Amino acid sequence: MIVESPRDPAAAVFDQVCPAGEPWMHVVHRGQVLRILDLEGNQAVDTLFYNLHDPEERYSAVDTIQRARNLYLTAGTVLHSTLGRPMLTIVADTCGRHDTLGGACSQESNTVRYALDKRFMHACRDNFMSAICHHPEHGLAKRDITHNINFFMNVPVTPQGGLTFADGISDAGKYVELRAEMDVVCLVSNCPQLNNPCNGWNPTPVRLMVWDA
Repeated sequence: MIVESPRDPAAAVFDQVCPAGEPWMHVVHRGQVLRILDLEGNQAVDTLFYNLHDPEERYSAVDTIQRARNLYLTAGTVLHSTLGRPMLTIVADTCGRHDTLGGACSQESNTVRYALDKRFMHACRDNFMSAICHHPEHGLAKRDITHNINFFMNVPVTPQGGLTFADGISDAGKYVELRAEMDVVCLVSNCPQLNNPCNGWNPTPVRLMVWDA
């Protein structure tokens, strides 16, 4: 569902560009709104959310899909935690659909899906680990990297129940906005994948903005 935002970028309290293929980690407080903006189009943004005060509580794909009765996220979707509590609500979305199933690329998946010589290519799990290591104040570790959201990514489900990685459905200037329902840590990998069309074989930067309540 397409819902445009009334928020003025000039009023944002935080505004930063995450370069192509890089990680980003930031606290979003309850009531604040986070915008993820696809600057050049066809970029996948792998994202995880954690309760700032108890990182054992984090985004749950299972609870979110079950309560939304939809495999895809869009305006109006509430992201639920592993405790079944609302974490964030998508309040604006000009892309219309976001993946919950494709997961994050890794050295292992690059090897299995593509070829042995792709193993050492940079991957989203590496990005997540890099951000966690540079922000020890949040108390996260490798075991905390769980199933993520892929904003802007197109992963159709086949009639047989399989997954396919297809061309992105985003375009330059498309965005998604989420209102935090609790204080959260947002962990992003601006996907560096070069082996499938999720980034159009050309990872590009994204812009991240936050507005106060």
